[in-house]
Formats: sequence, structure tokens, C-alpha cells
Amino acid sequence: MSTARQGPLLLGVRHHGPGSARAVRSALEAARPAAVLIEGPPEGDALLALAADPGMRPPVALLAHASDDPGRAAFWPLADFSPEWVAIRWAQEAGVPVRFMDLPAAHSLAAAAEPEADHAESDAVRLDPLAVLAGTAGYDDPERWWEDVVEHRGTGGAGEEALGAFEALGEAMAALREAYGDGGHSRDLVREAHMRQRMRAARREFGDGYAVVCGAWHVPALRARTTVAADKALLTGLPKVKVETTWVPWTHRRLARAGGYGAGITSPGWYAHLFAARDRPVERWLTKVAGLLREEDRQVSSAHVIEAVRLAETLAAMRGRPLPGLTETLEAVRAVMCDGSDVPLALIEDRLVVGDVLGEVPDGAPVVPLQRDLTRQQRSLRLKAEAQERELELDLRKDTDAAKSLLLHRLRLLGIGWGTPTASRSSTGTFRETWRLRWEPELSVRVAEAGIWGTTVLAAATAKAEADAATAEELGDVTALAERCLLAGLSEALPAVLRALADRAALDTDVARLARALPALARSLRYGDVRGTDATALGAVAAGLAERICVALPPACAAGLDADAAAELRGHVDGVHTAVGLLADADDGLRERWSAVLRKLADRDTVPGVLRGRAARLLLDDGRLEAEETARLMGLALSPAAPPADAAGWIEGFAGGSSGGGTLLVHDDRLLGLIDAWLTGVPERAFTDVLPLLRRTFGAYEPGVRRSLGELVRRGPGRPSATRSTDDAPEGFAPELDPERADAVTELVLMLLASADAATAA
Repeated sequence: MSTARQGPLLLGVRHHGPGSARAVRSALEAARPAAVLIEGPPEGDALLALAADPGMRPPVALLAHASDDPGRAAFWPLADFSPEWVAIRWAQEAGVPVRFMDLPAAHSLAAAAEPEADHAESDAVRLDPLAVLAGTAGYDDPERWWEDVVEHRGTGGAGEEALGAFEALGEAMAALREAYGDGGHSRDLVREAHMRQRMRAARREFGDGYAVVCGAWHVPALRARTTVAADKALLTGLPKVKVETTWVPWTHRRLARAGGYGAGITSPGWYAHLFAARDRPVERWLTKVAGLLREEDRQVSSAHVIEAVRLAETLAAMRGRPLPGLTETLEAVRAVMCDGSDVPLALIEDRLVVGDVLGEVPDGAPVVPLQRDLTRQQRSLRLKAEAQERELELDLRKDTDAAKSLLLHRLRLLGIGWGTPTASRSSTGTFRETWRLRWEPELSVRVAEAGIWGTTVLAAATAKAEADAATAEELGDVTALAERCLLAGLSEALPAVLRALADRAALDTDVARLARALPALARSLRYGDVRGTDATALGAVAAGLAERICVALPPACAAGLDADAAAELRGHVDGVHTAVGLLADADDGLRERWSAVLRKLADRDTVPGVLRGRAARLLLDDGRLEAEETARLMGLALSPAAPPADAAGWIEGFAGGSSGGGTLLVHDDRLLGLIDAWLTGVPERAFTDVLPLLRRTFGAYEPGVRRSLGELVRRGPGRPSATRSTDDAPEGFAPELDPERADAVTELVLMLLASADAATAA
């Protein structure tokens, strides 16, 4: 090291700053220290050797978590352009010792530290040093000031120039701390005391021939002359926990300040580009932008790139900047490549300015056994963890896809939300699943947390399901758990879940909760055929639940329900009706008993109108209510003696929602005529009250259905068909059914149905 320099080399940096990173390398090359100390937890020293492994690809993060509580964790993220990472790699290439020097994670985690890395200037103090320096220099944007004075310095300058820059930055931070104090963070004082202790240990080993790489804010405190006793006093009595550390993949998106990371930057993708593109960064950046826009089918040529470069350079010159920054390049892109639109610009900011780069960690990194099993399954199933969200379509009739489904469902049960189920666009069958996959770095913590349940994904999910069954309080929670166990193929957990289900079902007397629980059980019974899971054990529980609902539902519906409660119960009736359809194959009498319940609801005038109308509609759809009887019930519900609000509720229950009620009214003039006659007779004062309900009912119909209904009403619905001419029929409909023409399509319909059955069976 230079003999003119007194004490160790202190390199104060901005975390994740490419200019700082280049300057650090230049300074280390010039000074050639005998050792390097890095801001970070000393528990990570044993893992530093992995930084040189070819399988280590930043961005990555050092993860420390409490051994007895993996959810209490902290990350120290590092990217290619992080000065700390550059210092680590320089020391390894130079063959000199490199160590972490910050407060041990054992203390910071015991003190309930924030889950993000705690070494950021902006996180360590209420004051933002860069903002103050930028404001002093006349800048209103700290990022733009940093770009001008640091990032646009090219390679960071020669060694002596880089050393001079660090000296200047250290003096600026000293002035800020003198003016504003240490920010009032006692935690920072403790951290800096520990850093000085590590520096004293390094001095005993290497003399003053070592270098320190830390946040620039800490440099004045590390230069300060303090006594060993004073530092020991700050460190005495700190709480401590046992911790484990490892490397985990990180993402550019999680380096972004918008993600809540205290040391975050606004444009990690842009900074990665500046660090990698040593020459002509603007030209290379705009070429990359053009490539992205072409992938999105936008017409962008090389001429656009040339013009955007010229515009960016012109803007920088007008603003007195040494080189175009991110602001100028984005403005040029908006004007030249995006035709002034912010829509494609938002895509560029998301994909390139921030980015979805996901790092990689070598196999030699220590992991919990559960993570090792998960990694093995990911590789065998070719399910790569990616930072960018992607959609995965699964055909459960294929062994590999079924195995992927089981893995994703088991992880969800463990609270590891790598995949989220979503509606399938290609099929509604039970053999299709669609997932949205996105790997977030925090999931590594979730895996560590779930490791307490077992060493493999299957064992851990089974143990977690059994524990959840024992602690679940609500019947609905247990039925949902039973469904999730079947989806995840956890046959060993089902007995415990079923015992809990039977116990809670026997004690629960709330018909709404019983009705809410039944559909999940009925759906679960379908999974045996598709997933190869034996779900028959649920049959007895589901049948018992259905019987209790049949007994308890009529009294519950007649108990003076208000409008909201009646609407909620209507939803439960729909769910139970669907469930009965699924369970009826195993119990022939169940459908008859349920139909009798619906008939009771439809006939009783004490039942709210929305429930009576819904019961009548379900019976009609099942062929258990004749058209004449349906018309009679509607006539009673819509009679002048019926309260208008109750009559409107009956119409909503019978014809509302997406149940095809509009099509039914189009084809049945009698029912439409009854509604029309009732509606025209509603008193003016009552009409205002029922209008929102009617609007909700008929507004849900398809536009074509509404148009046909309007035409029918205009022509006079409800007239006897014999008095109507062909000209009176709405477009597309004949006044009478033509049996000969109807029979002609029978064979074709059968062929279509046979084709659909064959496709499903395949």
C-alpha cells in the first residue's frame, strides 16, 4: 500500500452502484491490500469461497435465519455491479483473505431486525445522504446527480483517481454527520462499534495493510478514534440467537427500491447494463430496447436506434450532462420508438430498467434437506425457477404433468406460493390445470420455515396437513383442507383429516356452514378418477352432511331472513344443488330427497322470494317441475297481493345471474308475459325501490338476449301462439316447433356429443 497513506484503506461506497464497483476494483488494484473487510455478517465468512464457484451467478443474497425460527431472517443481496461483490471477487483472484465485518446476524436477528439487508445508507439513517449532496450541487434528483459524478466516470478512473474520489466522498459524509449527527439510530452505533472491533483484529494480523469496503455513511465513524472499552460497552449484553447461513438466488426486481428494499435502487437493469457495457453504453442500451420492442411486434428499425441516440445526446448536451442518462434515453425512446406513448415505455421500464434476472447458486451451498428435495424434483420435472411470471398448462392424464401438479399443490399447502392456480382457457374438465409460476427470493425463507415439518416435500406436506386438521376450528377449514390433501395426493394425511371432518360436522348446527362445506367434499370425490387418489372415504361424510342439510335447510330459510342473508343462502342452495348432482351417483335417493327440499322452498310463502324463485328454477331445469306448474308459482309470486320487493326477489332468484334465465324467457312467452304484466302494474313509489334489483337481474344477460327480450316485449309477450303470425315471431324463432326440422338435426347432435365424450375419455 502507499506509504503516504495513514491507516487502512477505507472505501465508502453506494451499495449496488456500478460506478462505485468499478472504482473499488481500480482502488484495490492500485493499493494491493493484504486483506479485505466487507460490510456483512461474519457468519457468512465460511460461505465466501462459494463466490468463486462457476455455478454462482449474481444476483444472489446471503441469507441468515434463526435456527429455531427460520421465518426470522435477513438478506444481504449482491449483484455483479455491487462494490462488495467486486471486492470479494478481487480478493479471491488476488489470493488475499476476505472477511465480513458487520454486526453478527446472531445479534441483529435476536433484536428483531428488519427482514431486508440492513447495510444501506438510506435504511440506516432518516437522512438520505445522496439527496443532501445532490441538493447541495443544485440537483433535484439524487439519481441524476449520482450518474453525473460517478456513473459517467467511465471505468472509474485510474487507481490514484479512484482513491481520490473515495477520499472526497468520505470527507463529504464526515461533513454530513457533523451537520446532521448520526441519524439517531442506536443500532448503527452498535454496528459501527463491531466494525471497529473487526478492524482492530485485522490490524493485529495485517498491520494497516488492509482495505475496508462499506457504506459511505459509515466511513467517518470507522475513522473516528474511539477506545476499545467504549466499543465493548456498546456490544455488551446484546441478545443472541443461533443462526444458519447460506446463499440464495436473488432478482433484479428485488434489488429495486420499489419492492421495499431499504438499500434499493430505482433501475437495477440499467445499472447492470452500465457495468457490463464498458464502451458505447447508450448505443448498446437503445439497441437492446429496440430488440424488446421488436419482440412485441412493434416496427422499430436501425434508423430508429440512430435517431434515438442522437436525440438522447442532444438532450444531455442541452442539460449540461456529460453523457445521456436513463432520463434522456427513456425520453428519446418515447419520442422516437414509442410514438409518444407511455404504454410501450412501461414495458421497457419493467423488463429492462428493472428486469427479471434471477441469479443461480451452486449445488455446494448449504441448504435444509427440504430445499434439497425440492431442487431434485424441480430438475427431474424440468420445472425451472424463474423470476418472470409464466403460465403452465398441465394435462393430468400425463404422468409428468400430474407429478408437477402434486408438487405445486404440496408446496401451496406448506405456504410456499411458487405457483398460483388460475382458470384454464383451453378446457373446463377436471384433467386440466393452469398455473401461474413466479419464483420470489423470499420463498427460500418459506422453504426453510417448512423444513420443520419434514425432510421431503411429501413428508412435510403430510405432517403439515395433519397438524392443520388438529388445530382447525371451522368446519369449512377442514373441508378445504381435505380438498387440498386430495389435490396434493396426501393419502397418508387423509385419515386424520377425515376424523377431524367427521368430528366437526357432527357438532356443527349452522346450516350455512354445512352448506358451505359440502361443495368442497363433492368436488373432492371427482379427483380419484383423474389423480389416482382414493377419495371414497369422503363419501360417507359427504352423504351425512347432505342429509343434515336436507333436514335443516327449510326451517333456516323460513326464519325471517333479511335481504343479505337470503342472497347468501341462495348461493349456498346453488352450491348444494351442484354437490348433490355429483353425489347422486353414489346415493340414488339423495337427489329425490333434495328435490323434495326444493319443492318445500318453492311452495312456502314464508320463504324469501329470492329463495322460492331459485328453488323453482332448479326444479324446472331438472325436469321436476312442469311448465304449467312453474307458471302457476310465478303467477302467485307476482300477484298484486305480493310485496313488490319480494316479487322482484323471486324474479332474481328464478331468472337472474348467468343461469340462462334470459334464454328461458325468450323461449317461454307465458313466463315473460307474467313478468311484463307484473312490472307494468308495480306502483310508482314501489317501482323506484325494486328498480336496482331488476336492473341487476336483467343487466347480467347477454346483449343478444336482452335485444330479443326487448323485441318480444315490444310486440307483446304472452299472446297465445295461435294468434301470432310468422311475422310476429322474433328474428331467429318460429311461432311453433317444426318436428320434422327438429328431427333432422338429432343425428348430428348425437355425433357431436359422441365426439366430445371420446375427447374427454382420451
